[in-house]
Amino acid sequence: MPRPKQYAVAASGQWTDEEEGRRRLPAGEVHAWEPGQNQTVCGLSLSRSRLIRFPHVSWPDTFPESGGAADRVRRQCPRCASVAGRRGGDARPRWHRVNPRP
Repeated sequence: MPRPKQYAVAASGQWTDEEEGRRRLPAGEVHAWEPGQNQTVCGLSLSRSRLIRFPHVSWPDTFPESGGAADRVRRQCPRCASVAGRRGGDARPRWHRVNPRP
């Protein structure tokens, strides 16, 4: 079984969390991004879109219920969310076939 991809975050803005030792965190609209690539999962060019890379922040940390780096995230890209997942990486699929036809 292939290992699921680990996506980092690219965002339209950034802010610094003073409580966690001046850590850079994403703000505004966030996109899923594979480190080593020059574009987001949805196909936006990082440089042309002027997106800031956050290789130390994982995609599931941008979910509001995670309590991670989602404090100032305003919007998640719906195209990136459909590819990278709207839930955590360890979540099960929403449905599975119990009795497939022969």
